[in-house]
Amino acid sequence: MKDDRENAVVRGFAADRVAAEAARNEAEELRLAEEAREVRDHHREALEIIRQERERLRETAETARITSEEARIAAETARTASEEARVATEAARHAVVDAIRATADTLNASLEQMRVVEDMRRTLREIRDLNKLDSN
Repeated sequence: MKDDRENAVVRGFAADRVAAEAARNEAEELRLAEEAREVRDHHREALEIIRQERERLRETAETARITSEEARIAAETARTASEEARVATEAARHAVVDAIRATADTLNASLEQMRVVEDMRRTLREIRDLNKLDSN
């Protein structure tokens, strides 16, 4: 009986040891599960930071694209204005050339008229001189 009792005590200790080991194993599993949860949370936070950074970069790229498009439109407007100014300058040059030609034509006509008047004066002088000679 004593052996049975000792066996029962030994079995009790063994059972206690097994229960303690099971409790330690369960505590270790809980600790590992908590660490895994913390790692997942950390990864989730890191992924959210990366997502937010990508969104900021996308917004920056969109702003740059819009600014670039506005600059392209401004350059096209400036090019169009430049071309219009070139055309206006060319038209003004032609107008100046036409005005100079008209002035030259007018001056030539005036010169021709002055020659005719001078010829008429000369003729008139000659007639007067002849009349003076005839009267003497």
